[in-house]
Amino acid sequence: MAQTPSVPPTDVEVRLARELNVWLCTLRRDGSPHLTPVWFVYLAGIWWIGCDGRSVKVRNVVADPRVSLALEGGDAPVVAEGSARVHRSGFPSTVVEAFASKYGGWDVSAPVDPGSERVLLEIPVRRWLIAGTAQ
Repeated sequence: MAQTPSVPPTDVEVRLARELNVWLCTLRRDGSPHLTPVWFVYLAGIWWIGCDGRSVKVRNVVADPRVSLALEGGDAPVVAEGSARVHRSGFPSTVVEAFASKYGGWDVSAPVDPGSERVLLEIPVRRWLIAGTAQ
């Protein structure tokens, strides 16, 4: 059954549009966390993150799709949980355009190195934790 994305309050949506980094926590095979700051866009209840296809975060998501995301500002916490899906091709044009707009023309679909593969992580929000309140 398809899951309906959870919608954050308006002030959080403003931050999601404005802020440049989010901390992405994936799980290693032994269950320990792997935490990295990443660029992102947030569109219609979905977090999108561009990665090198060989990265630890992608390997972790393939093995266990559960993730957490946290915006950087600790004075007004915004944390989301969801399950990530890896897109290896056919990136939605709206997502590619949103990354270019947010990050000064950056092409999220361009490989980092010759011969490398660029992927997108799609993360619908299952639950928000905003200023200490689970939703």
